[in-house]
Amino acid sequence: MRVLVVNAGSSSLKLRLLSNDTLERSADITAGPDGFDAAELANVVRSWAVPDAVGHRIVHGGLMFRRPVIVTPEVRRQLETLIDLAPLHQPKSLAALDAVTAMLPNIVVVASFDTAFHSTLPKSAATYALPREWRDRYELRRYGFHGLSHAYSSHRAIELLDRPRHRAIELLDRPDEPLRVVTCHLGAGASLAAVVGGRSVDTTMGFTPLDGLVMATRSGSIDPGLVLWLEEHAKLTAAEIATGLETRSGMTGLAGTSDMRQVEAAAVSGDSDALLAIDVYIHSLAGGIAAMCASAGGLDALVFTGGVGENSEMVRRLTAARLKFLGIEIQDDQSVVLDREISSEDSRVRTFVVAAREDLQISRETRVLVGPSMGNGLL
Repeated sequence: MRVLVVNAGSSSLKLRLLSNDTLERSADITAGPDGFDAAELANVVRSWAVPDAVGHRIVHGGLMFRRPVIVTPEVRRQLETLIDLAPLHQPKSLAALDAVTAMLPNIVVVASFDTAFHSTLPKSAATYALPREWRDRYELRRYGFHGLSHAYSSHRAIELLDRPRHRAIELLDRPDEPLRVVTCHLGAGASLAAVVGGRSVDTTMGFTPLDGLVMATRSGSIDPGLVLWLEEHAKLTAAEIATGLETRSGMTGLAGTSDMRQVEAAAVSGDSDALLAIDVYIHSLAGGIAAMCASAGGLDALVFTGGVGENSEMVRRLTAARLKFLGIEIQDDQSVVLDREISSEDSRVRTFVVAAREDLQISRETRVLVGPSMGNGLL
């Protein structure tokens, strides 16, 4: 089955055409504050082979969508009601969905959700200690994000764990117990997930994608009292605070740039702001991983993925050094080859660098959902 995967991000619209698991065509369309270029999108889609189905990454599924779903007019209407939960991301996903559907009106469309993988969170991890009436009325809870990436990378790690070992690491001594994996999706946005037996049991992003780790331009977790103080004493508006936390914080706020490569280069040169930024980033990341290990009940495998996770040897090395007490030791050769193991010979935990393949995850979810219907002649 040929699937067109559409992934609307904050700065680009990623298009991938896959035949089963084989990537046939690829294109990235630049997207700005006003969205993507519809004419460029049309040129790409119409120049490629017609797909059997289209799979879209949708950031937020709320409580309504806990698994992939075929998009009908009613589903499209329900997705619109979730915009308030992800105002920066959901409109871009829906704009791409509408544009591609208009170009391919007779092709079945599937929505895959970034929140769905985390629908398995236990109540203890998903529930905020807020007044019951707030939680019930506004559906305030930890939703988690980057679920498509966490799902793929955790499953890929389990596959890699089954490979013959090229280092002298003993076989797992828990053969009859579910594997405990912590996945680190580190890109412009960043989050962690604790995955036990293939199911998410904890994650760092919460009600919004602003929570959790220090990111490229986002603050990550901060004291909520700080926000109240800025409103009351600094007289900042909600919009000013939101803009500051979303676009002027994180590595940008600490080092003046969101590009981790530039921050690392400046740190190597001794720049004090860059050195502090790296320290804050690693402090947040290492602490988050340790917390995920507590939720998972231990750790069998650690996975780095995403642009920073895949490409920053410095981040991997400093994080592993901070977490040596967990049995994590790496032997990182800075290779550009992905889906590789970087564990040292003495490491009790196996560590991997895995390519981020949300496109594969979406394509597989689409094929599983659409395949039986096509085979039965229902579409």
